[in-house]
Amino acid sequence: MNEAENTGAFNEETEETLEKTDEKCPQCGGTLDFNPETGELTCTYCGATVDIDDEEKNRAAELDFRLAENAASCDWGAETRTVICKNCGAETVYDAETVSGECPYCGSNQVMEAGGESIMAPGGVCPFTVTKKDAGESFTKWLKGRLFCPSAAKKAAKAGHISGIYLPYWTFDADTYSKYTARYGRERTVRRGKETRVEIRWYHTRGFYNRFINDELVAATGKHDKKMLESIEPFDTDNNLEYKPEYLAGFASERYTVGLNEAWEHGKRDMARTIEADVYAKVRREYHTSHVDSVRVYTDYRNVTYKYLLLPVWMSSFEYKGKNYRFMVNGRSGRVGGKYPVSPLRVAIAVLLGLSAAALLAYLFMQGEADMAEVYIRNAESYFQILM
Repeated sequence: MNEAENTGAFNEETEETLEKTDEKCPQCGGTLDFNPETGELTCTYCGATVDIDDEEKNRAAELDFRLAENAASCDWGAETRTVICKNCGAETVYDAETVSGECPYCGSNQVMEAGGESIMAPGGVCPFTVTKKDAGESFTKWLKGRLFCPSAAKKAAKAGHISGIYLPYWTFDADTYSKYTARYGRERTVRRGKETRVEIRWYHTRGFYNRFINDELVAATGKHDKKMLESIEPFDTDNNLEYKPEYLAGFASERYTVGLNEAWEHGKRDMARTIEADVYAKVRREYHTSHVDSVRVYTDYRNVTYKYLLLPVWMSSFEYKGKNYRFMVNGRSGRVGGKYPVSPLRVAIAVLLGLSAAALLAYLFMQGEADMAEVYIRNAESYFQILM
C-alpha cells in the first residue's frame, strides 16, 4: 500500500471512530455517557441506553519493549483537548466537546485550555464498574473503620463532588532469570558449664531462580500521593479491554507524565524486590530454616513487553475543622485510600490500652491462663472499639 492509500485508510478509520464517539442519543439527541453499572452508554437527559460495539472483548496488545519507539501512537480515536488547572497545575484530557469548569483534583474552577500536543494513545482501558453512589458508600464505610479518626469527623464528613477520572499506568511483563548467593543459619544448643545457649552456625549457598512476572504495575503520573495510589491497588488489569473512546465518555483522563523508559526503571526495581523476597523464601524452604541473610540477586530480564492502560479512579475530598482531606476509590474494586483527621486523644487511649493489655496478658500467662489470654487477644479490637 502506497503512502496515499495508507493515509486514506487511516482517515476512513478515524472518521468511523469519530462517528461512534460523537454518537448522540437516538431518542432525544442528548449526550451519551458511559454507565459503570450497565457497561453501556446512557443518555444523561432521557436515560436511553446504547450498547458499545465490543462483542469480541479484545484485550490490549502486549507490545515489544525493544520496539517501543516504533509502536507509539497519537490517535485517541476522538478529538481531544488538554485542560490545565491554574490552582494546582493538574492536566487532564477531555473529548473536544466536553466542557469542564471544575478541576477533578482540587475542585477549583480556574481552568484553562493548553496548547495542542501529541499524546500516545492508550492500548487498553479497565472501564468503571463501581458507580459514583457506590464510591460514596465505600468512602463512608472506610472512614467509619478508621479507629483514630474523631467520631465527630465520621458523623459530619460527607464526600464532596466525586469525580471519575482515568489515570495512566504502564504494565510490564518479563521472563526473569536470576543468579543468587546467600547464607543460611542452623541453630544448635551449646552448653558451657551450667550455662546453655542457642547459637547459629552459618553456611553459604548459591543457586538459580526463574520466574515470569505478569503486569508489573507502574503509575504513569507523578501528580498524586504514591502511597495513596498504592493503597487502592491492585487493579484487575488482566480484565482490561482494548481501548475504545466510548469507555471514556463522561469521564476525564489524565495524560501520562512518567515516560516508558522511566517507568521501566521503576518496574525493574519493583520486580527486583519481588524476586529477592522469593529467593529468601526459597532458601528458607530448601534448608528448613528461618535464618537467612546476605542475599544477593543478579537478574536478567528477557522478552519484556508493555501496555499503556487507563485505570478508573473516583476522587474527592471532605472538610473537617477547616482542613481538606483527599481520598480515592478504586473504580473497579471499591477499595478506598486517603487522608483523614487523627484524634490525639484516641491515640493516647490506644497507647494506654496497649500497655494495659500487655501487662494483663503477661499476668494471665504467668498464672497459666493461656486460654483466657487467647480469648482476650481475639476480642481486643472489639474491646477497643467499644471503649473508643
